[in-house]
Parts: sequence; C-alpha cells; structure tokens
Amino acid sequence: ACASASLAAQAPSAPVTHTLMPSPTTVAWGYYDAAAKPVLHINSGDTIVVGTLLTSSPKRLEGAGVAPGDVEQSLRDIYDKVTDKGPGGHILTGPIYVNGADSGDVLEVRISRIDLAIPYAYNAFGGKSGFLPEDFGYSKMRIIPLDKRTMLAHFADGIDIPLHPFFGSIGDAPPASMGRLNSAPPGIHAGNLDNKELVAGTTLYIPVHTPGALLEIGDGHAGQGNGEVDITALETSLVGTFQVIVRKDMKLTWPMGETPTHWIAMGTDKDLVTATKIAVRQAIEFLRRRGLSKDDAYMLGSVACDVDDTQLV
Repeated sequence: ACASASLAAQAPSAPVTHTLMPSPTTVAWGYYDAAAKPVLHINSGDTIVVGTLLTSSPKRLEGAGVAPGDVEQSLRDIYDKVTDKGPGGHILTGPIYVNGADSGDVLEVRISRIDLAIPYAYNAFGGKSGFLPEDFGYSKMRIIPLDKRTMLAHFADGIDIPLHPFFGSIGDAPPASMGRLNSAPPGIHAGNLDNKELVAGTTLYIPVHTPGALLEIGDGHAGQGNGEVDITALETSLVGTFQVIVRKDMKLTWPMGETPTHWIAMGTDKDLVTATKIAVRQAIEFLRRRGLSKDDAYMLGSVACDVDDTQLV
C-alpha cells in the first residue's frame, strides 16, 4: 500500500484547462524577455484559453469611427495603467511559464480553436512604415466590420474578404544574453511571424531558450495577405484555445509549423535574401532528418516546396 501511494504521488497531474484574459497585470507590452515575470504557470499537456487585444489606442480607434462603447474596457485599462512598455508595440498576453520546459527543448503549441472577440478589425499604415513609405508619406486607418456568422470582412462595397483568424505573434523568451527583444521582428523565438497558415488545427514548434519558455500570444489577425505590405493585417482581438506540450525528444534551431497538409520551415532576417536562405536550409535539414540525402532534399525542395514571403515589412 505504501509503494502504491508513493507511485501515485509521483505520477504527473492530469492535464487541466487554464483561462488567461488580457489585463494590466497579465500582458507584456512590446517585448519578449527571459527576465519577464510569468503571469501563469502551467504543466506540459495543459490547455490554455487566451484572450488577446488588438494593438491600437482607444483614442485612435474612436478617431477612426469605433463607437466608444465598442472599445474593449481591458484595452482602456491597459493603456491607462501599464507603464512598462516597449521597445515594440504589440500587447501580448503572458508570459506563461511551462513547467519542465528548459533551454534546448521544443515547445509544441497546438492551436485548437480561434474565435473573434469583437465585430471589427482595423488596417492602418504610417508615413515611415510599410513596404512603400516613399509612396505613402502619411498615416491612415480604416475600420473594417467583421461578420462572425458569415466569416466575412466587409472591406468596401462589393469587396468582402473571407476570414481566416490567426495570431500574428506566438513566441517564447529569447536567450537571456539577448535581453529584452522588440516584439516586432520575429526570430529564433518565433514571435511576430505573421504566418497566415497558423490557423486553428495547426501546430507551431518553438525552440526553448530559457527555463519555463515564457510563452506570449497576441497580435490577432482576422485575415492577412502574404507580405502584409502596409504593415498591418485585419487587426482584431481574438480568443484562442491551445494545448502546450514540452518536447524533449525534438531539437530545433528555428521555429517550424505543421498543418494538416504541410510542414513549414521558417527563416527570418532583416534581409529578405538571408531570410529565404535560412528557410530553404531549414527545409533541407528537415527532409534530411527523414532519410533523404542532402542533394535529394535540395531537389525535392525545388520541385515540391512553396517558398512564401509571409511579411515584407
């Protein structure tokens, strides 16, 4: 009986479901950082329901036509009360400490469900951002209604856009030596990948660089075109359901994605050629781990791999 009791005490706890909604005490504004204080602890295999907020001030939303009553109170509270900001602009829910995760592991983030939180999105550009700032030297924002029933965005008369919600930013902390990272550029920690393929039913694999991983989620998009050329998508607030698993049997240098039909190798860099080379090399290494020679993997990549630029900005 004593032996049985001891074994039971050592058995891992059954997976549970946690809920984490954005508030002034549960978000990281504009950064990924190994020194950030966790707002939630979970175990490998647990499910988390995470609410996220669009990244725009209530004042700017109202100025673009959103009724004051339609601006989320949590967004107002965060803008009023959070003082530790930057260097980036994204409001990210977290960090979430995953018990047992450590440097060298991989975090498997299964994206089970994504729901719209509000009935509108915005798209905006500025005079110093986007891919063509020399052509658009001013700022503009458009509010775009979202229809949850039909899953369409009404962009303009005669222009409706099918919705494919995803989180632009899912990432963990970088190595401690890198300090606080701006939330805008993606990297080995994943982060602001803006990969429109990562919808419900897909999985993101992220290398872990610090104890607990420190997962953060945000930058909700109701839809996006590859390139995201003006620097924003259909920016909105979302609620996601995720299962998070620590993979000690898997080693990655860069994030990878998995959909029902494809594997996605990734590369990021401020130089598009360098980023593309990283992604192609990661695809070759992935195929080599599955038994192909280096030469055959390169050839297969050329005849069967789609090389997409998820964001140019």
